[in-house]
Amino acid sequence: MSKTITVSDETYKLIKDQIGQKDKIRIKKLNGEVLFESTKNTLKEAVEEAVREGVNLEGANLGNADLGNADLEGAYLEGAYLEGANLGNANLGNANLGNADLEGADLGNANLEGADLGNADLGNANLEGAYLVGADFFHTKFFGKGGNTRINKDQVENFLKALGVAVS
Repeated sequence: MSKTITVSDETYKLIKDQIGQKDKIRIKKLNGEVLFESTKNTLKEAVEEAVREGVNLEGANLGNADLGNADLEGAYLEGAYLEGANLGNANLGNANLGNADLEGADLGNANLEGADLGNADLGNANLEGAYLVGADFFHTKFFGKGGNTRINKDQVENFLKALGVAVS
């Protein structure tokens, strides 16, 4: 036998909150269009899930996102807004970051092997310790304020190769 209990809207909201219905994390474009929804606990986990599922994250608004140590290998982030994002130690191998806004992003120690960074904005981005072998930087913008875009001296040869400059 079932019974019906009538409660006020306020009481219903309190009960619902206590039951803990989990809100979905939404990855959106700057215009608000939803690209992906997830029940994961963090944005980082949601982005990793989307990448694993092969979701097209073109134009995703991930500005200032904490994606440090994320596994984003093969991610499609063409034109994504990643300004100020933490991508330190992230695996971006073979990712498409063409036309992405990575201004001020932390890419320290990130794996960018085979990544497409064509026409990306890397102004003030931290590339220190990033693995750049095979990355495509065609028309990438590296403008930094006061020379803040940094790579290690031992990376210069690989960086030049990534830019398509023959080192002899």
